[in-house]
Amino acid sequence: MSVQEGSPGRLTIDELALAAGTTVRTTRYYASLGLLPPPERQGRMAYYSALHLARLELVRALQEHGFTLTAIERYLTRIPADASLEELAVQRAMLTSWAPGPHEELTRRQVEERAGRPLADDQVELLVSTGALARTRDGTFELMPAFAVGVEMLDMDIPLDSVVAAAQAITRHMDALADELTEILRSRVLEPYRRREYPGMDAAKLEDTMTRLRRLTLEAVVSGFQRAADQVVRRSLSEDPGPDGQP
Repeated sequence: MSVQEGSPGRLTIDELALAAGTTVRTTRYYASLGLLPPPERQGRMAYYSALHLARLELVRALQEHGFTLTAIERYLTRIPADASLEELAVQRAMLTSWAPGPHEELTRRQVEERAGRPLADDQVELLVSTGALARTRDGTFELMPAFAVGVEMLDMDIPLDSVVAAAQAITRHMDALADELTEILRSRVLEPYRRREYPGMDAAKLEDTMTRLRRLTLEAVVSGFQRAADQVVRRSLSEDPGPDGQP
């Protein structure tokens, strides 16, 4: 459930936890860490607002992206205590705009079960080198979005160093593309939203727009690469070799 304008202004902690999809115990724990502002108190009752719900949802979004509670505390200190629903929605939109969703942490055995096969140590190292797996501090592995592709590449009869080189090239260019797209998103979409340049756009509509934008952008990236690769092949085939066999 996402926060919207017009959400109930007074929620008990039970209602707050239910709306955010968490437990009362977890909500109390977050509040004890200062991740939520103090509630409004009337006698022995504590009431929470839509702003509390928005902050709680932001905390959960940060956790899904791998932030520790300490990192979440640091992140939230940069957000003003009186931040509006719109500002909190912008923060969540920046987190969720291109992200594929939470990553999974698995043991070595669970990784092999997910791969559907035993994995030799050098194969695990290859998956780590290509970004299909990531090691965590506690000795487990973080399953990355490219895991299925990485496992499939293990069966290809090509030099392993070429697989690593290709993965590094992809990472290098994708990082640059992500930086540029994020800046466009921030300056051309989120900043105008902050300035209320989109009539009728509330927090819920912004999140829906960001979800659709992510899907369309990813489709455009795939389509653009296919088009560029096709042009490279066409150019290479159209070049006439010289007498010595060189173009």
